[in-house]
Amino acid sequence: MTADPTNHIDPIDEVAADYDPGQLDLEDRHSLRRVAGLSTELQDVTEVEYRALRLERVVLLGVWTEGTLATAEHSMRELAQLAETAGSVVLDGLTQRRSRPDAATYVGAGKAAELAEIVLATGADTVICDGELTPSQLRKLEAVVRVKVIDRTALILDIFAQHARSKEGKAQVELAQMQYMLPRLRGWGESMSRQAGGRVAGNGGIGTRGPGETKIETDRRRIRTRIARLRREIGEMSVGREVQRGQRRRREIPSVAIAGYTNAGKSSLLNRLTGAHVLVDNSLFATLDPAVRKARLPSGAPITLTDTVGFVRHLPHQLVEAFRSTLEEVVDADLILHVVDGSDADPRSQIRAVREVLAEIGAADVPELVVFNKADAADEIVLKGLRLAEPQSVAVSAKTGDGLPAMLAEVERLLPRPSTEVTAVVPYARGDLLARAHQEGEVLRVEHTAAGTALIARVPAALAAEFERFVVAGDPA
Repeated sequence: MTADPTNHIDPIDEVAADYDPGQLDLEDRHSLRRVAGLSTELQDVTEVEYRALRLERVVLLGVWTEGTLATAEHSMRELAQLAETAGSVVLDGLTQRRSRPDAATYVGAGKAAELAEIVLATGADTVICDGELTPSQLRKLEAVVRVKVIDRTALILDIFAQHARSKEGKAQVELAQMQYMLPRLRGWGESMSRQAGGRVAGNGGIGTRGPGETKIETDRRRIRTRIARLRREIGEMSVGREVQRGQRRRREIPSVAIAGYTNAGKSSLLNRLTGAHVLVDNSLFATLDPAVRKARLPSGAPITLTDTVGFVRHLPHQLVEAFRSTLEEVVDADLILHVVDGSDADPRSQIRAVREVLAEIGAADVPELVVFNKADAADEIVLKGLRLAEPQSVAVSAKTGDGLPAMLAEVERLLPRPSTEVTAVVPYARGDLLARAHQEGEVLRVEHTAAGTALIARVPAALAAEFERFVVAGDPA
C-alpha cells in the first residue's frame, strides 16, 4: 500500500512554519520532491501474494545537483526502468535539490530521517539511490532507513548478472561485481574481526598458528585472487574473438558495429538487416553477448554487422573495464552505426552518454553514422531537429523497415572500398574466382568472351594476388 501524501509535511510549509535564516532555502524548497508517475504498485490484488515472493519493493532516491527539474525526473524514470528490469516493484520516487550530495548520508541527516518514515509507511525493503555511493554513505544511510540501500552501479551490475548467458559474459559481469565489492566490504560487529590464527586456530596443527588475519582481510584476499583469475580467463577467451577478427581483416570484409543506448532497438535493426534471430525484448540490457552476422550492401558487397551491449548514463566504470575485450569489436570497426531512440524524451542526452563511453574505450575516432530509430513513433518535428543537429544521420524504423534502403546506401558510401582494382580474363573453369570477386569485392564490369569471363573489379589485396596470372593490360574488351 502506497503512503498517503497528506501524511507528509510539504517542504514549503515546513520552511514557513519553522524559518531559520541560516537554512538553505532553495535546497529545502526542493527537498524530497516526489516524482510523478513512478509508482508501479500492483492494481490487481490477486497477483500480490505471488509477486511478493520474488520481487523487492523499492523506493527510489535521487539528488538533483544540476540541470532542469525535467532532466532530474527523466533520470529518475530511467532508474525506475532499471529497477523494474531487475525485477522490483517501484513504490515511490523522491528527489532532493542540493548543490552536492551530502558526504555522510547522501541526502542529509534530516531528509534521511524523513526517507525512513516513507520507507516504513510504504512497506519498502530496499532504497535505490540514483548515483554511486561511497562505502561510508552506504553504511550510514542504511543505519538510518534500516533497510537495504543500493546505488545505481550495483543495480546495473545486478541486471547484467541476470542477463549474462555466455561463459565470457558471466565472467565479465563477475569481474565487475568483484571490483565494485572490494572497497565496499564493511564490518558487522565483531564477526568481521575474528582472527584466523592464534588460539582460535590452535587445533589446526602446523601452519595454522600465529597472529592470523581478520575475516575482512581474508575476504579481501579472496576477492583479489578471484579478480586475477577472472582477468586471466577473460584474456584467454578474448583470443578466439581476436582470431576471428583477424580472419575478417585478411579477407578485407568491412566491419560495422551497431552501438547505442540500451533499448534503442539495436538488436531489432540487426534482425531486420540480416534475418538473424537475436533476442529482442522491450527491457534494458537485453543484449550482453555480442552477435556477429553477415549482410550485403546494395552493390552486393559483404559486410559484418556486430550487435554490442547497450550503454546507459553513468555506465559503471567497472563494467566498461570488464567488457573491454567485447567492446574491442567497436574499436576495430570500420564504421559505427550509432542507434538512437528517436521517440525518447531526451535523445540528445542518449547521444552524449554513448559518445562518452566510445571515447573511454578508444573508439571516438571511428567513423560514425547516427541512426535515429523508431521513426514511426517519434515526433516528426523533433526528428527534423535531431537530423539538423547531426548532419551525418538517417531516420529509420527497424519495426516497419522504413528508411533502411537509404541507411544501407549511406553505409556503403562511408565504408572503405576494396583497395586493388584488377582487369582480368578468368577462364570458365575458374568460376570460383569469379564468385569470390562478387562476394569479397565490387565487380564494376563483366563480359563473356571466347577466352573466358572478362571483368574489371575492385577486390581485397589478398584476392588480387590470385588474379595475377589472368590479368590483362588495359581494357579486356
